[in-house]
Amino acid sequence: MKLPLSIFIALCALGATPARADQVLGSDLGGLLSYAREHNPELAASRLDAEAAQQKAEPASALPDPVLRTERYDITGQAANMLPNVMPIQSYQLSQFLPWFGKRDLQRGIATAQIDQANGQAAADWSDLAYRLKTGYATRYYLAASEHLTRQNLDLLDNLEQIVRERYANGLSSQQDVVRVQVETTTLLGELIGIQNERHHEHAKLNSLLARPVNAALAEPVQPRPLPPAASLDEAALLERLRAHNPSVRIAEAQIQSADKSRDLAYINRFPGVTLGVAHTQYSSINTWGVMAEFSIPLQQSARRAQEHESEAMLAAANARKQATLNQAESSLSENLSALNTAMRTKTLIETRLLPQSDLSYQAALSGYETGKVEFATLIDAQKQILKAKQQQLQVQTDMQLRLADIEKLLGEEL
Repeated sequence: MKLPLSIFIALCALGATPARADQVLGSDLGGLLSYAREHNPELAASRLDAEAAQQKAEPASALPDPVLRTERYDITGQAANMLPNVMPIQSYQLSQFLPWFGKRDLQRGIATAQIDQANGQAAADWSDLAYRLKTGYATRYYLAASEHLTRQNLDLLDNLEQIVRERYANGLSSQQDVVRVQVETTTLLGELIGIQNERHHEHAKLNSLLARPVNAALAEPVQPRPLPPAASLDEAALLERLRAHNPSVRIAEAQIQSADKSRDLAYINRFPGVTLGVAHTQYSSINTWGVMAEFSIPLQQSARRAQEHESEAMLAAANARKQATLNQAESSLSENLSALNTAMRTKTLIETRLLPQSDLSYQAALSGYETGKVEFATLIDAQKQILKAKQQQLQVQTDMQLRLADIEKLLGEEL
């Protein structure tokens, strides 16, 4: 039986989709971030920890379970034997412990602060994972471009070797020139092997972040991320965003809230709790009811004072820790912004001056060597200068990407 054309096309599309999606993964940073957000086990564990913390708020402020107590007196039956009409005494008591006013609210406040801390930790874990993906992507792009550049220079050296051999065959150059080209070629081949080894390591590291087999296929990075506009790199504005959204600062603030509520709870423990109850007693044909109230007596004042001093110290430590975290984050942000600005200026200098000048120098040296006016060493030096300038360009581009990743990690959000 023949399938309708529309069904046949749909089946072909379903069969081809997984392979195509797998090939695309790795070509752009957005795809890597989306995949990692869904599959990274560390991030999943962090989210589950935050979800578990959400469940602590309700029981933290709940009353303890009531207590039902039953008692039966004269279980030996002596009274019943002496007095046949007298039954053993049976008692039932229901009681409920009630903490001092405001204690449950403080316990809920501590649990809420712990929820904020867990959410902050989840944000910090995602920020760290995104940072590693961004730096890994930038490094893979740098290594791929470096390999391509090295192969281009190997082709250039092959062409130079042909020119040198022709001149050597015509008695216009020495054998030393041929050997010099071969040495330079061998050196670049060694660098190429090192680059390929680094690419393998970065490939495995990136797959580990994606929770994939280390040798799973990844597409080559297409291009580096575009840099944000200069207006979004204002230091004062970024410092405000850092104070509001930095994950480590958020965690520190949640710790302060928890310590503050814990301190208040330590002071409120000076007051007693109360247990209220109602009792029903059966004695022969007589039924009686009673009520009871039980108070805890806070006599251990030295222990409570120690707990209060501990809570005060913990609160002061939490405030100091937040300030230290904020100071370090602000310093790192300023440093990375300055480094990013320096890299951007250096990139402009390389592209507008160094690369054109190096190319002109090489072309002049090549023409001079072909006419016998320039020594071969000058030509090799000019060729190496071009390679160095292009490597510097790649390195500066990578530095910009790494600094951008650092800034976004500190902000806890994308620029």
